[in-house]
Amino acid sequence: MIATIRALLTQHGGLPVSVDTLADDGDLYDAGLSSFASVQLMLALEEAFDVEFPEHLLNRKSFSSIAAISAALSEITDDRQVA
Repeated sequence: MIATIRALLTQHGGLPVSVDTLADDGDLYDAGLSSFASVQLMLALEEAFDVEFPEHLLNRKSFSSIAAISAALSEITDDRQVA
């Protein structure tokens, strides 16, 4: 999952630094992620993982780091498996 998130972040994040240099818990907004890019990233993640981010996860914290994105996706996919 982390590798896919990193690949999508490279494609849609518009970061001025290489995604490879970022720690999983590094702040993506400090690294240059814009609000617009976070929306583009969210849409790409939804398509790649065949999920839809619920309203309670549509916030800056959910997209603040690669680890946070992974946790949000895990929550969504876990919820989907239970339903």
